[in-house]
Amino acid sequence: MDIQAIKQRFSIIGNSPILDRAIDIARQVAATDITVLVSGESGTGKEFFPKIIHQLSSRKHGPYIAVNCGAIPEGTIDSELFGHEKGSFTGAHEARKGYFEVVDGGTIFLDEVAELPLGTQVRLLRVLESGEFMRVGSSKVLKTNVRVVGATNVFIPDAIANGKFRQDLYYRLNTVPILVPALRERKEDIYLLFRKFAADAAEKYRMPSIQLDEDAQQVLRSYRWPGNIRQLKNLTEQISIIEKNRDIDVAILLKYLPQGQTSELPVLYKGEDASKFNERELLYKVLFDMKKDMNDLKQLVMNLMRNDDAISSDLGENTHLIKRLYKDFEDGKDSVQPIIMHQPDARFVDQDPIQEHVEVEESLSLEKKEIDFIRRALTRHEGKRKDAARELGISERTLYRKIKEYNIE
Repeated sequence: MDIQAIKQRFSIIGNSPILDRAIDIARQVAATDITVLVSGESGTGKEFFPKIIHQLSSRKHGPYIAVNCGAIPEGTIDSELFGHEKGSFTGAHEARKGYFEVVDGGTIFLDEVAELPLGTQVRLLRVLESGEFMRVGSSKVLKTNVRVVGATNVFIPDAIANGKFRQDLYYRLNTVPILVPALRERKEDIYLLFRKFAADAAEKYRMPSIQLDEDAQQVLRSYRWPGNIRQLKNLTEQISIIEKNRDIDVAILLKYLPQGQTSELPVLYKGEDASKFNERELLYKVLFDMKKDMNDLKQLVMNLMRNDDAISSDLGENTHLIKRLYKDFEDGKDSVQPIIMHQPDARFVDQDPIQEHVEVEESLSLEKKEIDFIRRALTRHEGKRKDAARELGISERTLYRKIKEYNIE
């Protein structure tokens, strides 16, 4: 079955390459009995992937059960998963089979697997390694043949570091990882999903479907969507029910988006824990800051090249920047020199004379800004790498590697 057929069968909407990649991995691993760990933020649709794996496997005619590990109290989760004998604890009036016994020959989906207590993790590890388990209150070893698919929205290496998850269980579960992308990483799919949810709401409540104008569509795509697909669906239903006008513009849309979270830039915002940001998002922040600086510089240089006589009046307080730029050109110190030296007639050309060199300039500025971020964090925390790494949103190991790479003292 190809990817498009899988999307149709399981009602998955989207054309993003990273979504297709996740589906393709699920399709390929389905034919095996390998344990799979599905990771992704809350609301991204992780629950679809265990179903895909089960339905495309040889176990498709066997039982399938989804267990939310975070919703079961710690005192009863062992009984739920592995069963118990009569009288094994207060309230155990009769023997009961657990999920691993009931689902023998099928697939069990352990949602929010990172919420399992450490004692239960030991029992689960034994099941994964040998297929053996014991009911609560029993000494008899039972066998089961179950395919396990786990899912979590927690960064498990952090849970391991905090002593909340067993490292050996993580490696056993994570035989094949599937990463479900966040909605902000699938911008091309956001409006498709909105239209689907709007059509569903219109059919459900027997009303015309709402429509977004172009500006509202752009705002929809630029929003970060911390609640992912679930949040988008709820917002679409709210607008469909509350708004009488079926044509939605930016002003109306913004009323339903939480204030202060409408930017697509992956920067820290009020209420967000810096430790949740990984190295990639830190680099994105540096890149966007650098991009703004480069655009300002390009505009200044273009004014200079197109109208030499009006430099002072046009640039005003920025005149000193141009003078310093020229001085650096004469001294041969500034890496921007080739941009003008190689484009002597650029003022007579309509196209941007320095466009082809932006990537080089951005790479250099990115490295400088990253070094500056690291130095500031180390200074603020008096050289304590663990605290500095937490502020930067990267692992301590990554920080150590970058300190060594950039020779930061």
